[in-house]
Amino acid sequence: MPAGLKSKLLKAAEPVVLIICAALLTVSVIHETDQTALLSIVFITLSMVPFLLRFEHSRPKPRDITPIVVMSVIAAAGRAIFNIVPGFQPVTAILIITGITFGPQAGFMSGALSVLVSNMFLGHGPWTPWQMLGWSLVGYAAGVFANTVLFRKQIFIYIYGFIASILYGWFLNLWVLVGFVKPITWQSVFGVYTASVYIDILHAVSTLLFLSITLKPWSKKLARIKQKYGIK
Repeated sequence: MPAGLKSKLLKAAEPVVLIICAALLTVSVIHETDQTALLSIVFITLSMVPFLLRFEHSRPKPRDITPIVVMSVIAAAGRAIFNIVPGFQPVTAILIITGITFGPQAGFMSGALSVLVSNMFLGHGPWTPWQMLGWSLVGYAAGVFANTVLFRKQIFIYIYGFIASILYGWFLNLWVLVGFVKPITWQSVFGVYTASVYIDILHAVSTLLFLSITLKPWSKKLARIKQKYGIK
């Protein structure tokens, strides 16, 4: 199979697999399938496979991988440092900048890698795949929006950062519901999401704060590095 065609097929498979896995998880929850929490980890992990395969298929050079590693380590370090304040963290802002500068795939891989690294200090568990997918999609979407007229104005990047932070928290709430709540009712859903409001808002505010500090200077420096070394 030609390399270009394979890449296109993998790219097309990314949203399809996400939707299928989400649908399967929804069915499992509705029917209260045994081991739904375990199945959710399987579905979440499988949903990331097309993204990872497409990145591997692109055969990135060391110069293309280096920014991903560096930004992931910075995000992981920032998360570990600010972990003393729940919800207050620079990860989302860093992933947004990574996606905007180096593209959707770099944003996705940085999200996954930053979670793997930071959880070595904060603790791995069944929540890790959920965190990986949630933050990876934040970075990926930022890379996609970077190619549109919308992100030419910084105000929309800030709006995206705020909304993405809230949605990330809501996504992680699904893990709480699937892993710890049975049966899942409207009352339990309301309770879980209400309990997370403070942390979600703090996360969104911290993202705005870190974006306001880093977006302009980091974007300029990273753009120069990208141009100088011919990074894709």
